[in-house]
Amino acid sequence: MKKVLLLAGLLIVLGATGYFFVYPHDYIVRYEAPSFPGTINQSIKIWNLEVGAKGTEIQQEDLLHLEQQIQAGDSVLRCRWEIQPLTASTSLVVAKFRDRDHSLANKWEVLFGNSTVERVSTQLVRDFAERLQAHTEEFEVEVVGEAELPSTFYAYVPLETSQQGKAAGMMNNYNLLSGILVNNGVRLNGPPMIVVNQWDREKDSLDYNFCFPIIRSTHLPENPLIQYKRIFPKRALKAIYHGNYITSDRAWYALMDYAEKNGIEVDPEPVEVFLNNPNMGGDVLRWTAEIYLPIKETGRAAGP
Repeated sequence: MKKVLLLAGLLIVLGATGYFFVYPHDYIVRYEAPSFPGTINQSIKIWNLEVGAKGTEIQQEDLLHLEQQIQAGDSVLRCRWEIQPLTASTSLVVAKFRDRDHSLANKWEVLFGNSTVERVSTQLVRDFAERLQAHTEEFEVEVVGEAELPSTFYAYVPLETSQQGKAAGMMNNYNLLSGILVNNGVRLNGPPMIVVNQWDREKDSLDYNFCFPIIRSTHLPENPLIQYKRIFPKRALKAIYHGNYITSDRAWYALMDYAEKNGIEVDPEPVEVFLNNPNMGGDVLRWTAEIYLPIKETGRAAGP
């Protein structure tokens, strides 16, 4: 009997030691989000601009794992986000909170309920979930599947911006590019588009060409601000995006998810064709863009 009591006591001591001094989180919140990982990842980063502790930045391990520091009253909570895709349009979101300066007290309060860290963590995740829900109602993405990226000759302005600054880069150069072409009698041959040369998904940065398809001629204007290039036809995954072009990159993530689930090797260099002029205003859900993600020449990933 003494041995049983001794063993039970030892287990209690080990469990308490592990919980209070080894277990890395004070409180965990889980919920099912109505979107795919890329949208959630970007939404966390935007939300961090509002709630992040001053002087801190999001730390990203990969698309599915991020860590941020949140100012909560006098405390700074460290939150580790883990995103697990469930379906094409839902994900499990796990938020793991820790207050390094009050971790022991928080864990003690959690054992007996009515803890501050539980209330604050739950409210923070609820606030983020409401923002994410509102955002998902502002756009629609339909993955069409495999298609052909059309060939075209285009004039372009090379740009480097953040991922969130993509649309601003386009708008800042729209009048410049279109003005040079129209004033020199160049015939346009389709709606404006962008061709991404490099997408750094860790830094959320882009190197891309903002383009106007044109009819090629021997009398194209020479201007140090613009260049010319041809895009050749190639196999690609295609999606239709409806919404503000600021967040059309949400379709990129949807195509990346589709490619991974279907064993298709792709080049992460999206091409976007914008079918509406944002300057005309109106319901953004009526704005349409065709999004292409080129398929590597090797085609599909090798099976097991």
